[in-house]
Amino acid sequence: MTFVLGLTGSIGMGKSATAAIFRALGVHVHDSDATVHALYSGAAAPLIEAAFPGSIKNGVVDRAALSAKVIGDDAAMRRLEAIVHPLVRTSRLAFVEAAKARGEKLVVVDIPLLFETGAEAETDAVLLVTAPETVQKQRIAARPGMTQEKLATILEKQMPDSEKRRRADFILDTSLGHEEAQRQVKELLKKILR
Repeated sequence: MTFVLGLTGSIGMGKSATAAIFRALGVHVHDSDATVHALYSGAAAPLIEAAFPGSIKNGVVDRAALSAKVIGDDAAMRRLEAIVHPLVRTSRLAFVEAAKARGEKLVVVDIPLLFETGAEAETDAVLLVTAPETVQKQRIAARPGMTQEKLATILEKQMPDSEKRRRADFILDTSLGHEEAQRQVKELLKKILR
């Protein structure tokens, strides 16, 4: 039996760093953001071009061009999500099935909008990574290309951290440094795999 651990957290909370800890400990991780990146140069590209003409350059989605067409336009964003989310879900389900076929004890599925899309139903438990709002804001401010408008669009889609905390099975505070996060991940693995 393969235990499927959903990993989620709002922007700037340390989800990618936590996923890297799991990988370093030998746990396979399905990364939704990396899947989207791959889809933007693959299966999703022609579908996105059909829906948003001029958003593809050299067969690959031009993120800046696509952002200009969808940021601040709820209907356009919903059209984009209707293209991308099912493709990401198909990739994630195939990843989990392959892990089960290999007999892996645990896999992590890294899903930014896990609760918002109902994906917790496809997991055995959910780990929320979180940090105080001041830490979150510092991390977001350090991201290249982050604008107030982009951030507002992202935050609008995300459930409040307090609600995610209420729903999560496990919570990891990423504000205490990498070593402490690593210690918390190891403790969690012991709990799940015992």
